[in-house]
Amino acid sequence: MKRAPTDLLTDLYQLTMAAGYFHRGVHEKRVSFELFVRRLPPYRRYMVFAGLETVLEHLRALRFTEAHLDYLRSVPALRPAMSFELCEYLRDFRFSGEVWAMPEGTVAFAQEPLIRITGTLFEAQLVETYLLSAINTETAAASKAARVVGAAQGRQVMEFGSRRTSPEEAVMTARAAYLAGFTATSNVEAGYRWDIPLAGTAAHSWTMAHATEREAFEAYLAVYPKERTTLLVDTYDTLDGVRNAIRAAPGGLGGVRLDSGDLDALARGSRALLDEAGLKDTRIVATGDLNEHKIAALLGAGAPVDVFGVGTELARCVDSPNLGAVYKMVHDHDADRPVLKLSEGKATLPGVHQVYRVIRDDRAKRDIIGTQGEFHVDAEPLLVPWMKDGALCRPLPSLAAIRKTCRHQLAALPEDVRRIDDAATAPYPVATSDVLNDLLVEVQRRSREEQGELQ
Repeated sequence: MKRAPTDLLTDLYQLTMAAGYFHRGVHEKRVSFELFVRRLPPYRRYMVFAGLETVLEHLRALRFTEAHLDYLRSVPALRPAMSFELCEYLRDFRFSGEVWAMPEGTVAFAQEPLIRITGTLFEAQLVETYLLSAINTETAAASKAARVVGAAQGRQVMEFGSRRTSPEEAVMTARAAYLAGFTATSNVEAGYRWDIPLAGTAAHSWTMAHATEREAFEAYLAVYPKERTTLLVDTYDTLDGVRNAIRAAPGGLGGVRLDSGDLDALARGSRALLDEAGLKDTRIVATGDLNEHKIAALLGAGAPVDVFGVGTELARCVDSPNLGAVYKMVHDHDADRPVLKLSEGKATLPGVHQVYRVIRDDRAKRDIIGTQGEFHVDAEPLLVPWMKDGALCRPLPSLAAIRKTCRHQLAALPEDVRRIDDAATAPYPVATSDVLNDLLVEVQRRSREEQGELQ
């Protein structure tokens, strides 16, 4: 698929550091960085990992063109570093590292590495901003979408959030929602890129462009088959709109959409009118700033809603907009030296890590964050290799396959972890392994000694 170039989608300091590494002669040092979330955001008991395909496509395509180099030479902060030698290096630059990551759709928790980049210090540093942008956006959306799908109790949920966010983020959100269980999107670009089913209705403007609501409905149904059409009925009066929809499509109609007012009462009133007219198969679609809590409340009250459309609350992740993923160096391979950050509240774990999930009877019991290559009974490693020497080393799964992975992952979670309410429940158990604990103590001791010697 063709996308706009993303080569310069990075922060300036990534380039100034990378250039500094080059001039200090350490740019080829081999290191590992890991991307993880320090703590789960508010109102989240788990995450659904998404955005890996976006990251891999970026890494495969990363280039510096002559136009890029001309621009970088003009940047005052970079100008002193943009030597002939560095420009030659950038001109030939291709990502040549390794990528290990959880498969998209995997359920994950705080402190667990989602992606590991192993490569030169230059390239591993350079890609940080793009990785964080993609994963923060798509994982936040997929995590929210999974909660909405759970609240819908098997009913269809459609993604309607494109107008509430930036253009490219809207496309990524539609993909994330679909892999987490949404059934369709209104975003045509997302449908084009990934063959996601499309859905939508005419807007209020269609109705207002005609003399009467009934005339508007009849005009729309003259173009589109009524059995596949959903009419938006709340432009003037919702129940009168349902009556006009019935008159416009006496033999049957795909659905009516309720977008405002007391959705519970209006759904009941609409269902009664439709059933009385013999339109028992006509679906009721509810929209209007819905989220998982509002959907759960509607269904808990017995509202006869068949389909939900969710936009703003998903696109903006209103209750928890900041995932807070970070990307930190964990190992200097040239020195065979695990590294860590010690600052209070932001300390990191040293070394190259793996996440081991203990599964029994198809149920996730606990996770263990350990070092690469450990063995744990009944546990499966979650991070797998995706790129080696800058090339894909396994095929990317289809979106349908990722969607299936997500469904199985969510089904394996304890019921308390899948809850969407604010009830106090025990968090899903995640622990560090004995091997990692011993390594942490040793590296902390060494780091404090080294820092003490320098003071």
